[in-house]
Amino acid sequence: MVWDHASKQAAVIDPVLDYDFKSGHTDTRSVDRLTAYLRDSGLQLAWILETHAHADHLSGAHYLRQQLGGRIAIGEHIREVQASFKKIYNLERGFLPDGSQFDHLFRDGESFMIGQTEARALLVPGHTPADMAYLVDGAAFVGDTLFMPDVGTARADFPGGDAHHLYRSIQRLLTLPPDTTLYVCHDYPPASRQPRWQSTVAEQRAHNIHVHEGISEEAFVAMRTARDVTLDMPTLILPSIQINVRAGQLPPPDDNGVAYLRIPLNTLARH
Repeated sequence: MVWDHASKQAAVIDPVLDYDFKSGHTDTRSVDRLTAYLRDSGLQLAWILETHAHADHLSGAHYLRQQLGGRIAIGEHIREVQASFKKIYNLERGFLPDGSQFDHLFRDGESFMIGQTEARALLVPGHTPADMAYLVDGAAFVGDTLFMPDVGTARADFPGGDAHHLYRSIQRLLTLPPDTTLYVCHDYPPASRQPRWQSTVAEQRAHNIHVHEGISEEAFVAMRTARDVTLDMPTLILPSIQINVRAGQLPPPDDNGVAYLRIPLNTLARH
């Protein structure tokens, strides 16, 4: 979350809708904590910013907007992701892969305002075609493109992913000023440390185990390709993406009033 102190306008990045995989129940506890914090702090929600259509959690954007308003935004290349997964899931005819489920689609380099604070959206594809990073007041929210230096970088083997594009996107981020704070979406810490969520450009350049200074594009792509084939698919990839391409809305209910998720069998690559 980030906010402008003068106007009390706020933006929330990548809110999470809790989901119990075993029972199929959704839960709003995580978003409710955000909502309570915003209200208690006297903040007005202006933006709900998605870095991409996540494969490891359901988006809480739609529910958060219902509670506090704001505009749900993502990169304009979400259309490519929607088109790809509409085919994979064979989504209903009324689902249009045109980005209309979101309130705003950012172009690469587009500036926008959070109150009186200027922010900028950067296209950083590779993990997916639509990944965005958001630059705000000396900080960058980088989604899944980079992890903590001792963990490395995002995988690039999802539909539409590309390790070459990922390398170039990371280099774009690493050309930011060395003291730029980088906020990551996830951390997968080794047993020797507690979870962390921020580093700096300088730390990433010096210590990222996958892409520190001196690592060529060819070496990175070879490493990333070899590593990705050893990784299991995320547990929530199948339920999450069909929600996240809808900006966090559940699928339309069937005639019995119940919404259903679809599980395409024998479709996604299995490592």
